[in-house]
Amino acid sequence: MNYEEALQYIHSINWTFCKPGLERIEELCRRLGNPQSGLKFVHVAGTNGKGSFCSMLSTVLCQAGYRVGLYTSPYIRFFNERMCVDGEPIGNEELAELTAYVRPIADSMTDRPTEFELITAIAFEYFKRHACDVVVLEVGMGGRLDSTNIIRNPLLSVITGIALDHTAYLGDTVEKIAAQKAGIIKDGAPILYGGEDASAGAVIRLAAEERGSSFLSMDYGKLRNLRSDLEGTVFDFEDRADLRIGLLGLYQPRNASLVIKAVELLRKGGMPIDETALREGLSRARWQGRFEIISRDPLMIFDGAHNPQGIRSAVESIRHYFKGQKVYLLTGVLRDKDYTAIAADLAGVASRAFTMTPDNPRALSAADYADTLLRAGIKACAYESLDSALSAAREAAKRDGVPLVCLGSLYVYATLIQKL
Repeated sequence: MNYEEALQYIHSINWTFCKPGLERIEELCRRLGNPQSGLKFVHVAGTNGKGSFCSMLSTVLCQAGYRVGLYTSPYIRFFNERMCVDGEPIGNEELAELTAYVRPIADSMTDRPTEFELITAIAFEYFKRHACDVVVLEVGMGGRLDSTNIIRNPLLSVITGIALDHTAYLGDTVEKIAAQKAGIIKDGAPILYGGEDASAGAVIRLAAEERGSSFLSMDYGKLRNLRSDLEGTVFDFEDRADLRIGLLGLYQPRNASLVIKAVELLRKGGMPIDETALREGLSRARWQGRFEIISRDPLMIFDGAHNPQGIRSAVESIRHYFKGQKVYLLTGVLRDKDYTAIAADLAGVASRAFTMTPDNPRALSAADYADTLLRAGIKACAYESLDSALSAAREAAKRDGVPLVCLGSLYVYATLIQKL
């Protein structure tokens, strides 16, 4: 099996094939010899902020001298990004070899695994073979029934925050979604909650008490002296001054603060991480598609916000960085998102929008999204392709001297970067 054949096999299962339950991943991993059993994990769930948090924490742990596995989804540009060791994505040949190793076992199962379960099992085997000291493991969706949740005894469980998303699968209230995500809490393992929704926090705290797990929530009031521009961010948190991060977006200092508390909990659990590693890791961490500058002429920023909470964070950042100047938007969304609420939020920071249809079966049409934005008060025009939308948006932004913010589904990012 070569790399292309491996990807073809992995993707042969349609994304809509979603059957709740851990039975298939448990059986698959059992037949593989439970590669996850000998590994140590930081397990990360949450509606928004998971990727940035995981990137910063894994970089900190690498700076501290550990061999670190990182498992994230979805990938941004290349499939291999989903599983990394010490910041390097899995190589094509190794991915092909591991897929060939797992395939006959998966195919022999009466109830065959889903695509995400297959990828998760491959990742566990990959991290085992590379003898990772710790794996930063991002939940795919939810928590309780997510295939990553077959791990036992994590060093730490983290829930970055709770908001309404994937409501068809996880529930239509923050309390129901919190209950699903709280399913990653394990007996005696500490849980760190980075959200600010009190009702969701109460659900998670109760789940922690039932599991005998210590519960720690964040106080973002201790984040001070924020100095942020398009070159980076400096801030103070608790007793630490002049913390620096290269990631843009006003929400990133909060993610960084959550990483700091996670490091403190890992230290309490017996994991040495010195202060230099913490600061260097925060400063060096990079994460694609989160308020990332992708062009300077004209100024273009991509942010993968795709649900109302994420959009509100992006809107806050746009207001901060551009000081009240309204921006142009290049945007497309998936139809299962609350795009009416998204449009209402964007109306405060955008004067024009160039809409396109993402290359995804769940995409909302460019025309329907343009109509929604028009009703919200944004001058919007629909385009037949990303090429035509990008060309028109760049030309207008350059001519008018207006920043262009590319906003919405991460599925657009790879194609957009390739075209640029």
